[in-house]
Amino acid sequence: MTTSKIETVHLGKNGPAVSRIGLGAMGMSGMYGTSDDAESTATIHAALDSGVNLVDTGDFYGAGHNELLIGRAIAERPRADVVLSVKFGGLRGPGGSWGGVDNRPVALRNFLTYSLQRLGVDYIDVYRPARLDPNVPIEDTVGAIAELIEAGYVRHVGLSEVGAETIRRAAAVHPIADLQIEYSLISRGIEAQILPVCRELGIGVTAYGVLSRGLLSDSIQAGTGFAANDFRAHSPRFQGENLDRNLELVRALGTIAADKGVSVAQLAIAWALTRGDDIVPVIGARRRERLTETLGALDIALNADELSTIEAAVPADQVAGERYASTQMALLDSER
Repeated sequence: MTTSKIETVHLGKNGPAVSRIGLGAMGMSGMYGTSDDAESTATIHAALDSGVNLVDTGDFYGAGHNELLIGRAIAERPRADVVLSVKFGGLRGPGGSWGGVDNRPVALRNFLTYSLQRLGVDYIDVYRPARLDPNVPIEDTVGAIAELIEAGYVRHVGLSEVGAETIRRAAAVHPIADLQIEYSLISRGIEAQILPVCRELGIGVTAYGVLSRGLLSDSIQAGTGFAANDFRAHSPRFQGENLDRNLELVRALGTIAADKGVSVAQLAIAWALTRGDDIVPVIGARRRERLTETLGALDIALNADELSTIEAAVPADQVAGERYASTQMALLDSER
């Protein structure tokens, strides 16, 4: 195993020490089309060997497949070497349909029991509701996680895709380690209210969607088709004229990246890393070569002039299409 050279930071003032970049495992369970378990496992091993210790999953990713995959991958590794971030509450039908959210205390205790079994561990480092349940006060959900912390089954409370008011209410019940939320060059909505509240309360941010589902990379081209089981087949940003307009932004970013001798994805990740040490990008690399590309962003320095050039070339208000389909957007407390 290689010696870690990756900087670590704490998730907020109360959270665990994590690598400067985390590994998001969702795509390893078919959310972006077919995935390969052997390559996924090799990618998790390569991430851990490189010093990446934060691995993010959800108990509903692949209806448990993702947790089982991670559990097998980390089985021979020291437990303390892996920081597991787990989302719960998402309900699935047998055909993969979305069944809503259940964040009741009795439900989350049930979800946790199965997560511990699938992951093969006796505690979760950061446990978080995937979405706000409109039928359950956030105080009840956080209070139940706090009880699991006291019992030793969970170490820290996290949140996901909630707004400033909900963050305050949750933090009044128990210290919050981090908020997981989409944040990228073209998804910067958190900067107005949510990020300031997190910083006021000492809550870290684990930023997903830093590459905007692959849009901010070299992997999507005009006319690219997506399988029916690929999230992007239903995402407004990847449809028709929206995709064409968004690829114009990517081409502008590509010119800047080429001048700097880096990839588009690396430049997008490097930009996110400049937002503050309290923001940890979680990148969904499914293959080892993508992981290597991701980690290369840690070596990219951007000065103030370069940041201005990047943000002028890719204005967030010019992106076409919402980040989720309308039915999913309606579930986001962070967008209210």
